[in-house]
Amino acid sequence: MEALSRETLENMMEQAVAKATTVSFWPQSEAPGAKNSDAVFTPEPRHTGTSQYDRAVTGIRAPEITVYAPEKPNGVGILVTPGGSYRRVVMDKEGSVLAPFFNARGYTLFVMTYRMPGDGHEEGANAPLADAQRAMRYIRANAHEWKINPDRIGVLGFSSGGHVAASLGTRFAEPVYTPIDSIDEQPTRPAFMALVYPVITLREDIGHPGSRLELVGAKPEKEDLRHYSLEERVDSTTPPTFLLHAIDDPAVKVENSLVFFNALREQGVPVEMHLFERGKHGFGIRDAQGLPLAIWPEMMMNWIATKV
Repeated sequence: MEALSRETLENMMEQAVAKATTVSFWPQSEAPGAKNSDAVFTPEPRHTGTSQYDRAVTGIRAPEITVYAPEKPNGVGILVTPGGSYRRVVMDKEGSVLAPFFNARGYTLFVMTYRMPGDGHEEGANAPLADAQRAMRYIRANAHEWKINPDRIGVLGFSSGGHVAASLGTRFAEPVYTPIDSIDEQPTRPAFMALVYPVITLREDIGHPGSRLELVGAKPEKEDLRHYSLEERVDSTTPPTFLLHAIDDPAVKVENSLVFFNALREQGVPVEMHLFERGKHGFGIRDAQGLPLAIWPEMMMNWIATKV
């Protein structure tokens, strides 16, 4: 597989962003729980690089989903939760860059922003999960608009966004916000989970220190550590899962994927895991070019096709 140049990828992103639409999934745009927060929405135009497609945002109060729709939908939707160390959401590196690849196979992508656990929202550390639950319900309630099957919607998460995605997959039955309308009657369980270098555990030895601090603070209670360590939350109802990680990841240790894999296996949940020797952290698609792990989008889509 020939490596794509950075210029080619940025051209692909430009075209995808030009055709995308962005919608709010809370009825008043701002999430109800944001009333307790003093967070100020702040765009970071070039947080992950030097191009206009290296956007990130902080201080999120009114989460949104950006819809990247294919010309020929295959009926499968994917809610995408990008990373950002639970301090921001990166919108292109783990968002818009996915669209050309997944759209070509008919997948409809819903790249979301979500509120940060340390920004003082009413739901506290559950604010990101509240947004993910609401986004999944919103997509299901409007699935006909995008020509997708409401029973064939999964979640794809990266890094701390992998923790959001895995929270949705393991804690979908847990009420974390007060229902506000008929959309909240929709189910939140994803049809599948795909997790790329995900934050999973808050264990001190292998957890990601930044995410741990944002979720439970500097002096957490043991129960909080267990509650947000998602290998502890797996049961037989957890959706089928695809795991991808680089062994040389210096930020989110590969053991995060390993402990989740073992928990899924113990509960009899279908799981496929791919570990690559090189890739470090945050490779997405752009930084994977020229490495063996550059094939990951095709591997993931092939796996998804067997699950939905």
